[in-house]
Amino acid sequence: MKIGFDAKRYYHNQTGLGNYSRTLVSGLQKLFPENEYVLYDEGSLTRTFSLGKKAAKDGCDIFHGLSNEIPFDLSTGKRPLSVVTIHDVAWLTFPDMYHWADRKIYNWKYGSSCRRADQVLAISESTKRDVIRFYGVKEDKVKVIYQPVQEYYYTPLPDETCDRLITEHFGKEGLPPFILYVGSINSRKNLLGALQALAMIPKENRPLLLIIGNGREYRKECEAFIAKNSLEAYTRIETNIHNNQLLQALYTRALLFIYPSFYEGFGLPVVEAALQQTPVITTTVSSLPEAAGPDACLIDPHASDAAEQMARHIDSLCGDRALAKSIGQKMEAYARRMFTPETLTRQVMKLYEAPL
Repeated sequence: MKIGFDAKRYYHNQTGLGNYSRTLVSGLQKLFPENEYVLYDEGSLTRTFSLGKKAAKDGCDIFHGLSNEIPFDLSTGKRPLSVVTIHDVAWLTFPDMYHWADRKIYNWKYGSSCRRADQVLAISESTKRDVIRFYGVKEDKVKVIYQPVQEYYYTPLPDETCDRLITEHFGKEGLPPFILYVGSINSRKNLLGALQALAMIPKENRPLLLIIGNGREYRKECEAFIAKNSLEAYTRIETNIHNNQLLQALYTRALLFIYPSFYEGFGLPVVEAALQQTPVITTTVSSLPEAAGPDACLIDPHASDAAEQMARHIDSLCGDRALAKSIGQKMEAYARRMFTPETLTRQVMKLYEAPL
């Protein structure tokens, strides 16, 4: 079988969409080396309007759009058969984050891709519901296959490796006991909710909130809250952590991971933290209960007492390490059972083979 991929994010994105593309393609190459895999890195116009014909001319049996879209010249039911992965529809569910022109373009391109593709691959049940709801796609056309986590997260780091990596980055003093947030600093991710919770914890019990990520206007809003509530000594924003092993070490050393997002297509950092046996506080919305499993601390981010709930969970988990360890172990077991890369990769290959 010859399988072509829209590889724009594979080559040019170092976060979620790029990680999804690289992890999936490398898994397929490892488990199914008998197939031929073609990675197309084309310019914008070719990628949007004529890549389908190019893939057909190259003899591809399957064309997989890895990041929400397929070319407009791919026709349903003709070779190459088309699969599109839909990660989320945040431009519809959280429109305030997007310029109106971007919303129009995304809706046009991605909605059309869902309707024209032979098969839609949704990375969560939540995303599947959104695709059916917003784009009128028939349920039997949408298959849920969870996003694979990069394989190194499944191998625990030795204590000495964690210590070395953290010392190399943060200096000999290392870090005080900390809770961790990983993600973009934007309104959808709701870092402000975590900061509000932190401000409610008595100073004598308040841990450091280590924030791995960056943002623009919303970051300024968060920094203003930090200054107004005298949280400078209890927060640290790191924008230059690009070493994945260091990130794994921080997940491992964190007292807990907090992810108070209003909406996620999947919520990959939740799984990454769980695989290090780190307990997670996250929310009841969209895909996050799927990613976190039944043992995480879940709060409704829209509730009037959401910050108070988060503060109680932080205080409880930081103060009761036996409880934190128990929750972390249960979450790890769930993550390993649900999100094993080999299993998810085999599910994708089964999807490819079904219509042939």
